[in-house]
Amino acid sequence: MKIAFIVNNFPVLSQTFILNQITGLIENGHEVDIYAAPSNELKIHSDIKKFHLIQHTYYFSIPSKNHVVTLLRSLRLTLVNSWKYPILINWLFNGINYTKQLSLPAWLIPYIVLPFLSTKQYDIIYCHFGPNGLKGALLKKLGLTKGKVVTTFHGYDITKYVEKSRQNPYKHLFEVGDIFLPISEHWKNKLIDLGCDEKKIIVHHMGVDCQKFSFTPRYPSNDGKVRIVSVARLVEKKGIEYGIRAIAKLAKANQSIEYNVIGDGPLRSDLDDLIKQLGVENTVKLLGWKEQDEVVEVLNKSHVLLAPSITSQDGDQEGIPVVLMEAMAMGIPVVSTQHSGIPELVQDGVTGFLAPERDIDTLAEQLSYLIEHPELWLEMGKAGRKHIEEYYNIHQLNQQLVNIYQQLLSE
Repeated sequence: MKIAFIVNNFPVLSQTFILNQITGLIENGHEVDIYAAPSNELKIHSDIKKFHLIQHTYYFSIPSKNHVVTLLRSLRLTLVNSWKYPILINWLFNGINYTKQLSLPAWLIPYIVLPFLSTKQYDIIYCHFGPNGLKGALLKKLGLTKGKVVTTFHGYDITKYVEKSRQNPYKHLFEVGDIFLPISEHWKNKLIDLGCDEKKIIVHHMGVDCQKFSFTPRYPSNDGKVRIVSVARLVEKKGIEYGIRAIAKLAKANQSIEYNVIGDGPLRSDLDDLIKQLGVENTVKLLGWKEQDEVVEVLNKSHVLLAPSITSQDGDQEGIPVVLMEAMAMGIPVVSTQHSGIPELVQDGVTGFLAPERDIDTLAEQLSYLIEHPELWLEMGKAGRKHIEEYYNIHQLNQQLVNIYQQLLSE
């Protein structure tokens, strides 16, 4: 099969769930191209080079935040390229109805379609995140592709994005799109509430490569330190503030705790200030972004993973954080929250513990219980590994994805 991935940015170090799908499909003999806005990240995953993915990536032009500038650039892109692709003029004038239906500004047409004009036809247009599904639907409405349009919904695209829209932004996508793959039952129900035909919905999890995340039994360390770790972008919905506050509460009575936070983002300076305010500079360390091998190295030395996810003030929510899957695959007990699809992954009391969102006291109590009962680490670690192998193994999930594609094409 020939498959086009439409994603937000590429490559992005934190989005291994997308990379794992791409490389898995390539290893299974399928052709994959990627369409995305450029990424400004300096570190990239080693698989990007291994699979020569940059050579198979086509970049969208970036619209300006100034709508007038974006419109002028759109006209320029149309005029400059219309001698080679005369249909651009027709699309710009006749595509307005399509863009209205799909909640897209008409002047974005050249930005979206130009990267596809010089490339091959695809069997599948696979769109990660709802707004990219709108792009796939536009390509289909314009006749630029005959491929099946498949859209995966993750989190912000069905919470924050929907709440910011005056009306349902996916109404016509649900009509044009061929199938929808929410990453949890939680988001499946949300799609149904928005009017998506349930017959078009298949829950398809993100997953991890269990061969890359080896199971290691967790035991108390010789130096007496209990190492807790979070891996997250430093944005509100990751809830790192509440993780730091819970750790600070524990640190007053237990000086043997070490809390490492891997990740970066707009809240870094605020979190630095919070750490100083709480007086836990010697306990909490913000390590910045790490490559996957470096992340695995830190996880290997950790006893508990903390993922205190919350619903942000603008309504943004998580999907199911892949780092929870990675930690569970490695035999690390986890502490997280009753948020989005997380309870579908973490079995409360079996593979870890779940606290209500923003509940610092309960987070601290659950962490304290794990610290005081290290005999649970191995038991929870084994249960977590088994759960990942059965339900979140990327190799099995990629084969399921291929089966979904083939079923679509046979219809």
